[in-house]
Amino acid sequence: MPSPNRKSPVTVFAGEAIARYGFGEGHPFGPDRHDAFLRGLEERGLTGHVQMDHPADASREDVELFHSPHHVEFVEKMSLAGEGFLDFGDTPAFPGIFDAARSVVGTTLRAGEMVMSGRCRRAFVPIAGLHHAARVRTSGFCVFNDCAVLIEALRRRHGLQRVAYVDIDAHHGDGVFYGFADDPSVLFADIHEDGRFLFPGTGARSETGEGRAEGTKLNIPLLPGAGDEEFLAAWREIETYLNETKPEFIILQCGADSIAGDPITHLQFTDAAHGTAAASLCEIADRYAHGRLVALGGGGYNRRNIAEGWSRVVQEMVDQT
Repeated sequence: MPSPNRKSPVTVFAGEAIARYGFGEGHPFGPDRHDAFLRGLEERGLTGHVQMDHPADASREDVELFHSPHHVEFVEKMSLAGEGFLDFGDTPAFPGIFDAARSVVGTTLRAGEMVMSGRCRRAFVPIAGLHHAARVRTSGFCVFNDCAVLIEALRRRHGLQRVAYVDIDAHHGDGVFYGFADDPSVLFADIHEDGRFLFPGTGARSETGEGRAEGTKLNIPLLPGAGDEEFLAAWREIETYLNETKPEFIILQCGADSIAGDPITHLQFTDAAHGTAAASLCEIADRYAHGRLVALGGGGYNRRNIAEGWSRVVQEMVDQT
């Protein structure tokens, strides 16, 4: 574990409790992703410029801020059995998956609490951003949706009225989008590979919210092969959206699977896209949200891209603070 810099306004979370969230050797979401990030952090010379902190566990009450009790009980039961699948074949159960998933949620909540309390200005959690899990089910390697639990905690426990969720993972953040599709107070902006070509098949331009929230959310699908030029054009839309909606807190899901060379996606960004997003959101957070920004690692299955993309986000958080 890198030595902490307790004077830094940027906190990075790392430790075995979140590293163990993975599905074994040979699975795209393996437990080695955590250490790939730490290597990137060290290569950029950032370990002396951030405060390192340890993971935390979420209570059942925490998890049920977003998820149904039935879903939580199902995951616990499958964790004890230690076999089978938590969804339709992408997300295998293993002994301890319940506790590992609670650690992801707990660490994301701790990051949010530290930012809200002023103990740090920005925070980064590498093994987090599990944006596919729905209120009632696991999906796409995501057991519990820590992003959505944090949104609920910020609203219910801190009384925030405008929480922004921004997602640049190659996959659409469907668990967050549909979890709050009818809620205009949750600001949602997502750049992703077009769902006609990639799981989960959602996130069309026409999906702007439901009911009283129709027209309040922004989905920007990009065609396979889209690179930094297309990203920058999409990002200008997100900047306009956030400047109009003036969030009180920003969550960035910065999946590295949108970087060229990922084995299961088809976008062609460089890590400059991740740097642009992080730097821009730091400025917007400073303008409207007292600097409050939490970034979550999300997807990414090329370990080099994880090292470069996630550490680039941390670099910008340090440089912009």
